[in-house]
Amino acid sequence: MSTEVDKPRCVVLLSGGLDSAVCLAAARADGREAHALSFDYGQRHRHELTGAERIARALGAASWRTLSLDLRAIGGSALTADIEVPKDRPDNASEIPVTYVPARNLVFLSLAAGLAEVLDAREVYIGVNAVDYSGYPDCRPEFIESFERTVALATRAGAHGAGVRVRCPLGSLSKARIIELGASLGVDFALTHSCYDPSGDLACGGCDSCRIRARGFAEAGVPDPTRYAGRPRGA
Repeated sequence: MSTEVDKPRCVVLLSGGLDSAVCLAAARADGREAHALSFDYGQRHRHELTGAERIARALGAASWRTLSLDLRAIGGSALTADIEVPKDRPDNASEIPVTYVPARNLVFLSLAAGLAEVLDAREVYIGVNAVDYSGYPDCRPEFIESFERTVALATRAGAHGAGVRVRCPLGSLSKARIIELGASLGVDFALTHSCYDPSGDLACGGCDSCRIRARGFAEAGVPDPTRYAGRPRGA
């Protein structure tokens, strides 16, 4: 990983997916010394982690580490339990899908804030998005704002007036706009993985993540390097 001097430090949550890769690129474009943090939490789609280190290196992260958690012990999600991943959900579906992982971003941000305190970093970057997404409650700006207030109360840095700020550079962008931003920042999308239910090297093409990703590439006019088992509906 690269070593940088006199740049503000930040922690970037890096799943290995498209959004988190663009988020890391955005942090670097903001002039940050970015320390990437990934989680192996028992997710069905842990194949995304195979790309996380390569993304961190390609985008010049100052460090990259993976923290292991066992969220399968809690379950309750198609990503962490033996529950079928829904395919081809209606575009206007309003219910929170079963791919929601209980308290995932709450846990991830808390641990990222802890790492930030250790690294003397003042910011955590996260690639949450509240436009083209599956309706997860922990992607909403209200949650991010509330978390910032909580972490200021819960950490030594916060008690000393140096609380962590949570940066969401993709929060108000459509998936197409995120892809356009990533392309302008030199993100190699072939390194990223988004599918919730892959089969070997093939993305399923039917889960929410595949369909939103494919539609975003089509709308952005950017070639999609993903190999799908079946053509995503609406792409």
